Amino acid sequence: MGATLSHAATRAVYDRIGGWLDTQRFYEDAAIAELFTHSAFGSATSVFELGTGTGRVAARLLREHLPAGSRYQGVDSSPTMVGLARARLQRWHGRATVTLTEGSPRLDAPQAAFDRFLSTYVLDLLSADDIRAVLAEAHRLLAPNGRLCLVSATHGRSTLERLVMGAAGGVHRLSPQLVGGCRAIDLRSFLEAERWRVSHHQVVSKWGIPSEVVVCLRRGDGS
Repeated sequence: MGATLSHAATRAVYDRIGGWLDTQRFYEDAAIAELFTHSAFGSATSVFELGTGTGRVAARLLREHLPAGSRYQGVDSSPTMVGLARARLQRWHGRATVTLTEGSPRLDAPQAAFDRFLSTYVLDLLSADDIRAVLAEAHRLLAPNGRLCLVSATHGRSTLERLVMGAAGGVHRLSPQLVGGCRAIDLRSFLEAERWRVSHHQVVSKWGIPSEVVVCLRRGDGS
């Protein structure tokens, strides 16, 4: 999968990017809409998000999809992103919290405390070992029959997508910082059948940038 940024280097990149991260919505929003359509957030009572970024996705979730009594907990390793997200989510104070972490895939949250685990354009920053560790933590945090809701950059299929993602991959190999640490991955290859049942899978492409959307039901504990 190639080299990835260290946790400290990732934090530094996203501290520097700041609010500019929202400009990526030109290709991200369609994939996130696809995720929301198939994740049944309207029946969710508790959501954990890994990688809140500027809080844009969380605000859309709270404003348009989550029931009034539901709660949201987000974490991010960038102090800049945590500050931006807290400001953006202020109107949901009391329901929504955002916490700064050191970037470890080990998450400080109770077992089986959430019915949705959300992460968009984060796993494609991580090493293969960290992706597996995050998914193990997601399984621990989710209640039985909870849903895992993921979006990441993925490999190109069409000629345009292969050109765009090939160029991005070349830049990543040269210097991961230049593309924010992101590279194409295959989410489904990390989903262990004994832990997850895929309920929705789709690749959404905008401007030659393909995004993989995956929703899974948690298996285990008799589920």
